[in-house]
Order: sequence, then structure tokens, then C-alpha cells
Amino acid sequence: MISIKGLTKRFDQLEVLKGMNVEVDKGQVIVLIGPSGSGKTTFLRCLNALEIPNEGKVSIAGTSVDFNKKLSKQELIKLRRKTGMVFQNYNLFPHMTALENVMEGPTVVQRRNRDETRKKAIRLLEKVGLGDKVDYYPFQLSGGQQQRVGIARALAIEPEVMLFDEPTSALDPELVGDVLKVMKDLAEEGMTMVVVTHEMRFAKEAADKVIFMDGGYIVEEGTPQQVFETPENERTKQFLNLIQ
Repeated sequence: MISIKGLTKRFDQLEVLKGMNVEVDKGQVIVLIGPSGSGKTTFLRCLNALEIPNEGKVSIAGTSVDFNKKLSKQELIKLRRKTGMVFQNYNLFPHMTALENVMEGPTVVQRRNRDETRKKAIRLLEKVGLGDKVDYYPFQLSGGQQQRVGIARALAIEPEVMLFDEPTSALDPELVGDVLKVMKDLAEEGMTMVVVTHEMRFAKEAADKVIFMDGGYIVEEGTPQQVFETPENERTKQFLNLIQ
């Protein structure tokens, strides 16, 4: 489903990703953990070309892109259409209702039928527990509700893979559970997901594989049991001792 080979990203002289290799099977949930500045978010943004890698190859659901050569805009768009992205800070359009936010991608970008898209958008908002909030604007919603609208919006484009960039980090603690429940439901339905998070409980309960990153490298990877209970690398042990 996802194959990443030799992924490298530099910002001026700072090398943030240092030749990462990752394989993700269809339906797997991969959780990236690690200290701030380890490259997790940059890795996620490289998967859908929000950041353009300096080197490496990315393949998602049959669409392959070689960043070692010059790429056309169409090649990048084709890759982006394979993924739905949920951001840390919601990124909803403030002048649009929840329903309009969810409809925007399919109708404006993908040129889908507006009536059919509306029906699907309502179903998606019901799916994330917001069927009674379709006509609410972002300022009328809690942070957790806004993030669930963000998830529905990402799902509306029918992605092959969902990418989550610390989706609960901006939320008050009592609002985290509703967002994590939606994510767990998606995992149980077989959605392929790559998640950057500090929610270790989610990683333990929902992940098929946990990847610990530090300094732009994959330091350790394995099942949640392997990484959390019997980590092999000293850096992993040090990190987990600080957060658990």
C-alpha cells in the first residue's frame, strides 16, 4: 500500500529526514512517536508532497513518485489525491458551515455532483458524531468537534490512506477521547493510517506498528508490545521512561 525508500529532506543545511525506508500494508495503522524536532511531521508532509523531499521514492496505492528527478505538478497532484490529511490545528474554513467544509474538496477540487456530495457529507458528519451540527460554523464548535469535521472533510475525498498530524495535541484533555474514538473506528474498518501522535494509549491500542524517530532516523520499529514493553534501543528506552 505504501512504500518509502531513501526519503531525505533538507531545509537549507539542516537535514531533517535522513534516508528513511518504511513499508505499510493495506489496512495497517502505523504510529510515529518521538521527541519534538525528530522529523515526524516532516515525514508525514512528504508523503503527500506538502513538503517536497530532496531525494527518495514514494509509492501509495499504485501511484509512484521519484523525487530524485524533476516532477510535474500533475504527478504531485496524483500522489496527493491518494491521501487525506488531518492537521493539528483543524484548518477549517471559518466562513463555511461544517457541511460546506466537508463538501469543499469533492465539489471544488474533484468536480463531483453537488447533490450527491451533500448526501455523502451528511453521512460522514453523522459517522463522526456530528449529524446535528451540519449547519454550525467552526466558531460554534468545540475544538474536538472541529477536529472531527476535519476528519470528515479528509474522508470526503475518498482517500486510500489517512494521515494524521498530532490530531489531538491542540485539544483540551476532556475532548481528546471523542477524536481518538473516531480514529479507532476507522482503524477497525480497515482504513490504512499513518499517525503522528503523543497519545501513547492510542498507539498501544490501535497501532499495528510503532516507529520511534529521533534526529531524522528511524531508531526502532515493531509492534506496540515490542516497542513499549521490550524496546531494544537505549534512546527508545530513555524517551519512553520520560513519557510513561
